Amino acid sequence: MTSTSASASQSTESSPASDSAPTRRLVFGLFASLAAAYGTFAAFVGRFLYPANGPERSWLFVMGTGELGSDEAVVFRTPNGSPVNITRLGPSDDDIVALSSTCPHLGCQVHWEAHNNRYFCPCHNGIFDTTGKATGGPPADAGQSLLEYPVRVEDDLVFIELSSTEIAMGPGSIERQPATPTCPWGPGQDPCLFPGSQGPRAHRAGRLTERVS
Repeated sequence: MTSTSASASQSTESSPASDSAPTRRLVFGLFASLAAAYGTFAAFVGRFLYPANGPERSWLFVMGTGELGSDEAVVFRTPNGSPVNITRLGPSDDDIVALSSTCPHLGCQVHWEAHNNRYFCPCHNGIFDTTGKATGGPPADAGQSLLEYPVRVEDDLVFIELSSTEIAMGPGSIERQPATPTCPWGPGQDPCLFPGSQGPRAHRAGRLTERVS
């Protein structure tokens, strides 16, 4: 009789534990599913907000290689209006480089000086070497450089790399830089510093640039 009572007691005591096991497994599975779902959502948002490879990029046609002579530069306006100096530093197609013509100091326009083998900003006498690194003036003091655009030459055609979003805006345009600038170069004399003045703007549009038809 005692043995039977003990067995019954053990059976009664083990029953709640047996019943709670499926409940614990269910709760654990529910939390695991929620964690996995939130983790997947967070990963998706992270990829959207912080893409690993950045914006998609592609190549935009600029000009034919035959249109650019040795030591010559043209200003190429990208689809969003950014000016870029396309310069052939030597006789080879490998000597073609693309550097922003916007000075990182105050945003004035930098031009190529073939006789000095340099890029020059007239606002505060900023000087940049052929790689775009500042070597003189305030940009050099600040350790600044001109933005460089990757260049590709294929089948005698010159391309620069831009974001696909910008390329979708349309083609760019080319402006040729005169051999001898006719503006009064010097500190504070760059036309881009006078956005509200008709004189400097007209001077720049009429004599500083020559659009290629």
